[in-house]
Amino acid sequence: MRTNIRNLGILAHVDAGKTTLTERILYATGTTHKRGEVHDGTTVTDFDSQERERGITIFAAAVSCAWDGHRINLIDTPGHVDFSDEVERSLRVLDGAIVVFDAVAGVEPQSESVWRQADRNGVPRIAFVNKMDRVGADLDAAVSSIRERLHPVPLVVHLPIDRENEFTGVVDLLEMRALSWVDGRLVDTPVPDVLQEEAQRRRHMLEEAVAERHPAAMVEFCTDSAISAATLAAALRDLTRSGEGLVVLCGSAYRNRGIEPLLAAVVAYLPSPLDVPPVQGIQDGVTRERPADPAEPFAALVFKVVATTTGRLTYLRVYSGTIRKGATVLDVGATRTERIARILRVHADRQTEVDHATAGDIVAVVGPKMARVGSSLCDAAAPLLLEPPRVADPVVSVAVEARRSIDTDKVATALAQLAEEDPSLTVRTDPETGQTVLSGMGELHLEVSVEKIRRNRGVEIAVGRPKVAYRETVERGVSGLVYRHVKQDGGAGQFAHVVLDVQGSDTEDFVFESTVVGGHVPREYVRAVEAGCRDALAEGPLGGHPVTGLRVTLTDGATHSKDSSEMAFRTAGRLGLREALRACVMTLLEPVSEVTVTVAEDAVGGVLGDLAMRRGRVTATVTRTKTVTITATVPLAELFGYADRLRSRTQGRGTFTAKPAGYAPAPAGVAVS
Repeated sequence: MRTNIRNLGILAHVDAGKTTLTERILYATGTTHKRGEVHDGTTVTDFDSQERERGITIFAAAVSCAWDGHRINLIDTPGHVDFSDEVERSLRVLDGAIVVFDAVAGVEPQSESVWRQADRNGVPRIAFVNKMDRVGADLDAAVSSIRERLHPVPLVVHLPIDRENEFTGVVDLLEMRALSWVDGRLVDTPVPDVLQEEAQRRRHMLEEAVAERHPAAMVEFCTDSAISAATLAAALRDLTRSGEGLVVLCGSAYRNRGIEPLLAAVVAYLPSPLDVPPVQGIQDGVTRERPADPAEPFAALVFKVVATTTGRLTYLRVYSGTIRKGATVLDVGATRTERIARILRVHADRQTEVDHATAGDIVAVVGPKMARVGSSLCDAAAPLLLEPPRVADPVVSVAVEARRSIDTDKVATALAQLAEEDPSLTVRTDPETGQTVLSGMGELHLEVSVEKIRRNRGVEIAVGRPKVAYRETVERGVSGLVYRHVKQDGGAGQFAHVVLDVQGSDTEDFVFESTVVGGHVPREYVRAVEAGCRDALAEGPLGGHPVTGLRVTLTDGATHSKDSSEMAFRTAGRLGLREALRACVMTLLEPVSEVTVTVAEDAVGGVLGDLAMRRGRVTATVTRTKTVTITATVPLAELFGYADRLRSRTQGRGTFTAKPAGYAPAPAGVAVS
């Protein structure tokens, strides 16, 4: 039954305990028989060698487990900001989420980012305040930070029993029972006398908060001055699914305390595939809905693609219908068919083959060769184009190349595969520098991607900063420059005489005109002079950079009855303009970007100082609620490394976007190597 499925993710700031919580969930549900540890590199979901070495989650990993008659499809997502696109792709196909907070730190920078991502995708959430056993742990302080920085209505259903190292369990404020963990075993007892008064006070606060927001609970509260556990649970479920309230639980994943109540909350409060609105898509140019019914036409969205040593895995969220192995489906956007050879239920790096998948399932399939992240796979008789996951624009770039020329093709193939698996990575060849440029969400993102090629392909890659595409232009021109091209080496010679005026232009375009009168230079030779001048624009005198913003006027010239030709005048135009540029006063132009930075009010001073150090020119500042948006023009060469610098200055809370804004004069002494 679809009502017995929960598709959820675990979201948090890096090191809040997401992966440890996932491990304890797998252990508590009997899916694993040994608790994996991040510090030992024995976790199920962090199975990649880089994840185990770095001690962080890099790739979203899917696992499946069972609890209280329900199947829970769980995705452990990365917490580092560089891998936020993995979170975005996961949230696109999930029905709910557990947001994990550190009981000491409360809301951390990436907590805000993943919260906004969940808001954008309309994903209902419950909160788990983790690490209650740490020195300095404070549930109330953590809840206050959630309220103040994320702005939900926290509905706290737990009261901790003891503090810090003495933390042993929680009081369940719905059932008014004490849940303690002794030697890893859950013990259910009456609320201790010492906690009775505080538990009653907090229960009443919970009832008041729920009654203010839920009509049925309000009626019962006004009638009886209290709310029953059943009514309270039903109200918490409604408020969670509507987003009007946030159920908050607490525990210590590392010490295996609080896992069972959390699983019970997942089943009780987070939605099943039938509880979320039917998926919407485009069919024949019209927006249509498709309910989560196995009898409906098949429709699924690809949210992850992984190339393994045994083949290509395509991860799907099935929104409607049923898919069986051996079936042929339509890739709607690409208008081609794909065959489903195998269907796999995924457990991190292991899979179990099944013969079919139905609405609400998250599975991997083997067979599709061309489907990409965001592809809609559907019944060919009822195509439905689903909205793909949002892909963030890359913010950091590096130049990459094979250290050995014989590995060039291997590196190119590996880069193409990386971009296929991770849409937030882009690979392009700079048309001016000839470099292969890899762009991504941060320097760690790119470092991990390059290391993946090294390990999986066994090739060495050289990584460096991309060259900046500088330009040259004329600051002060010359007039009446005479150039004679004469060449005589037997037979017909070459003769061309041109007089050029060279000035700067108000635009970045090249402008050529002729004021020759009296037929001194025939029209076909004028066109040849223009072509020669365009040839000369490829390399300027300052550093061999392309020349832009130039106006050239052919004012006079002369021909020879036998030796003049289009080739001779083209050569004269090229060499004459080169000589003229050497006589001009030239200026080096550097590419600039319009950068928009969004930061908290308390970080504005540091950000403005850093932009000034990068030769940035602030053009606008806009203050909104507790945030400031700064717009500045910054030289592209100064933006390398800016993403990490901004994060360090703003404790990871600052974000920025950059887009090309043309060229501007570079100050004297700017290195152009």
